[in-house]
Amino acid sequence: MADDAALRRLIAGIGRGEADSLAALYDLTSPKLYGLILRIQRDRALAEDVLQDVYMRIWQAAGGYRPEAGRPMPWLATIARNRAIDSVRRKIEVQGPELDSGEDWVARLIDPHDGAAAFLDRDALVACLGRLEPLHRECVVRAYCEGRSREELALRFDRPVNTIKTWLHRALSALKTCLETAS
Repeated sequence: MADDAALRRLIAGIGRGEADSLAALYDLTSPKLYGLILRIQRDRALAEDVLQDVYMRIWQAAGGYRPEAGRPMPWLATIARNRAIDSVRRKIEVQGPELDSGEDWVARLIDPHDGAAAFLDRDALVACLGRLEPLHRECVVRAYCEGRSREELALRFDRPVNTIKTWLHRALSALKTCLETAS
């Protein structure tokens, strides 16, 4: 691993648009950053994608790096960590929560016997559900696809029944607004 001074010089070079500095930084730091990413994003292929995204972010942010604010390796590690966490969150948002049965919540919304118009409506619903906070989305899916009561949801999420009612009310309101703007 290079010393702090060498890393600072490379980051400064990247800030000036020097691609060879980025290549050198990659060679010096990618094994450590990849290991960090892999601990968060366990899928190797996705971790490799995140690593590439990290170096794109470094390319964009290097001009704003201030050595007096901290050592270079923790700065690089913070970028890698944040990108890895974002990747995991995106994966959860796209896939949605799994139900107790292991079935994907999107699959619960789609009936293969529906016509094309129903699929379009469901596509809009899936998109709008994807915009909800993950806990609220899971609560809505469990309530309206699985028929769970508010009391069951309160136990499941370890929240008071009134909190569950509020979550459902807000989520349904957000879905209604989203679906109205989608049509």
